[in-house]
Amino acid sequence: MLAALGNGVKGKKWFSLNDKVWRRSTLESAWQQVRSRKGSAGVDDQTIERFAVNADKYLDELAESLRNGSYKPQAVKRVEIPKWDGKYRPLGIPTVKDRIVQTAIKRVIEPIFEQEFLSMSYGFRPGKSCKDALREVDQLLKQGYSYVVDADLQDFFGSIPHERIMEKIEEHISDGRLLRLLKAYLKQDIIKGLSGWTPVSGTPQGAVISPLLANLYLNDLDKRMQECGYRMVRYADDYVVLCREEVEAEQAMAELEQWVTNNGLKLHADKTHKGDCRIPGQGFEFLGYRFEAGQRQVRRKSLQALKEKIRSKTKRTRGASLSTIIGELNPVLRGWFGYFKHARWWTFRPIDQFVRRRLRAILRKQAKRPGMGLSLQDHKLWPNKYFAEAGLFTMNEAWLTASQSRC
Repeated sequence: MLAALGNGVKGKKWFSLNDKVWRRSTLESAWQQVRSRKGSAGVDDQTIERFAVNADKYLDELAESLRNGSYKPQAVKRVEIPKWDGKYRPLGIPTVKDRIVQTAIKRVIEPIFEQEFLSMSYGFRPGKSCKDALREVDQLLKQGYSYVVDADLQDFFGSIPHERIMEKIEEHISDGRLLRLLKAYLKQDIIKGLSGWTPVSGTPQGAVISPLLANLYLNDLDKRMQECGYRMVRYADDYVVLCREEVEAEQAMAELEQWVTNNGLKLHADKTHKGDCRIPGQGFEFLGYRFEAGQRQVRRKSLQALKEKIRSKTKRTRGASLSTIIGELNPVLRGWFGYFKHARWWTFRPIDQFVRRRLRAILRKQAKRPGMGLSLQDHKLWPNKYFAEAGLFTMNEAWLTASQSRC
């Protein structure tokens, strides 16, 4: 992509980029990417399915409006996603058309910024993943980097200063029309129910362009920590600094606090700490895992979130057949195990038992028998083998199989 953009660079700044965004092939590729990810409708209530009916027409209209400068982003729909602990996480849903344009912009400008990003950054980057970040943390711990600073940025996506992120973008891009478009995305109105407002900071979680802007804003932090010689592993706004000595961890914490304050952000006081992760009670959490006393465990929040998903699919009042319910459960169970299979072996059997107990309660209800599926009679009537023959994915069996293949 950089080679294709080569004619548009001068003095290490990229100009003449907007025409690459509204190019029909770019918009077509962006549309296919948005379509594959599905997602809900924005404030205009246009779904992926409705857009697909007249996709060629809509893409032509987008290309023309981007070309002549009449394109204006619509407001972002704000929804609240419930969390397992009863709290809610705000999520912004742009319209399908805005998602397509943002994806097209990302395809054009991401290679420009990618060449600036450091290897310690793993979040939402081509060829990198959560597993890569976790693998790096594992390796550093084994090398003796056991004093860990676990820092949490408070409302990071909602706190990014608009002027400062635009300054960072302008260090690399000088295409005025594209810059105005990016600024318009930062200033998109937010609609929640019957109320609406214009944000003065931040970029909406859920917007296609947000992760790239987040990485760009924190890239200077990556560079600063590298200059100081610290080993940091970052996934978007989730990061840890691993040190060999306690005094080094204290210095790293002070450096972090100073950078965060100087760049208009705040550390979450209750979720930021440092400690020797070899000692029980001083471990840290990162990307769903808890590292403590030489063990890698599933953190409590991750386990509770899985159980909530299982509960939502196994309500006793469901009238669906067992095969239908298992068909819905298995992708969730397989995906969760695929990510957490490196946790301790005792993690998985209780989950299997929990799932089967929920399924037995459904079968009792369908048989018009009161109870929760906990009795010995239920186990005899519907033994573990019964669910295995019905095709239920079992984490403990999957772990045993994986363990044998590693031997």
